[in-house]
Amino acid sequence: MTYEVQTYTICEGWINCGTVDDKPQTFETWAAAQAELDEFFDDIAAEIASGDRAPDEDYDPEDYRIVETSSHA
Repeated sequence: MTYEVQTYTICEGWINCGTVDDKPQTFETWAAAQAELDEFFDDIAAEIASGDRAPDEDYDPEDYRIVETSSHA
């Protein structure tokens, strides 16, 4: 099993928006997927704190989830 981070989109519902070499990004463990998601939100918070991003340009964690997939991508 592998895991992927999915983002909720209005048009397509829950999809994997992450890519590596033009292929959907997957992770070997749930913990690795969570670490990637944590880093993403940490980077956004740091950009807001430094003034590189406006406070209203953050993302809602409720729009992200980690799901188990049945095969390697």
